[in-house]
Amino acid sequence: MKIGFIGLGLMGRPMALHLARAGHDLHLWARRPASLEPFREVNARAHISASEVAKHAEIVFTMVADAPDVAQVVLGEGGIVEGAAKGMIVADMSTIAPTAARDIAAKLKERGMSFLDAPVSGGETGAINAALTIMVGGEADVFEKVKPLFEKLGKSVTLIGGSGAGQVAKACNQILTGVGVAAVAEAFNFARKSGVDPARVREALMGGFAYSKILENHGQRMLDRNFKPGFKAWMHQKDLRIVMGEAHSLGLMLPSAAATAQMFNALVGSGMGEEDSISVLKLLEKMSGQE
Repeated sequence: MKIGFIGLGLMGRPMALHLARAGHDLHLWARRPASLEPFREVNARAHISASEVAKHAEIVFTMVADAPDVAQVVLGEGGIVEGAAKGMIVADMSTIAPTAARDIAAKLKERGMSFLDAPVSGGETGAINAALTIMVGGEADVFEKVKPLFEKLGKSVTLIGGSGAGQVAKACNQILTGVGVAAVAEAFNFARKSGVDPARVREALMGGFAYSKILENHGQRMLDRNFKPGFKAWMHQKDLRIVMGEAHSLGLMLPSAAATAQMFNALVGSGMGEEDSISVLKLLEKMSGQE
């Protein structure tokens, strides 16, 4: 199958490589030429624009930073719509606002094209290991056409509902993971300030109702002081900004998410935006005199 992929960053690069290694004819465009280096050894061809990618593909995946970036590469000058034929499917795997996803879907439908919003969870490790959780919004028949490709990228692929539903699910995911990371960091900081070993506390909590994947995985990384980014703090800040923006439009109170969003604002403002989101532990330590 002829596939386009736009957005070859931390997540997109390994995802696109999985599709190429599965034997598909891959067409690429990237703002930074260095992003194309890993594709020299696979069946992939680089193009000068997103529109050129669309001319050679049946399905185009996008994995970029935020809604304005998606809108630009899909609808903007030199974008996918300029090179696409009717029937083209765009599968956006970025994390953007549900309202933005619905707007892009509507504009593509007017042009005889289809759109799936398919954000992912699992970070860089999940992308490298093809173990992502993929949450999809869009029409069921379009989803079925793309599902075999999604299954090359993730271990869990779920059609949530219509356009924007995938992004709603991702927003829920970011509430749970953001609040969860902050909660584990608070617990460890509390234990340490109380003169108790956080590692022994974690060991005890792993056997009870406090257990979670975040306590297991991110908790261990906090103990190891491993703040190498698998999911950068500024990205989680951006995702929680999406959550709070949607909450405002819905007139919805999200107190835990709001407090966590403020913590990530402070984390990024403290110069740790390029570190992993678990660096919220360092922020709490600093505020309690435990640096």
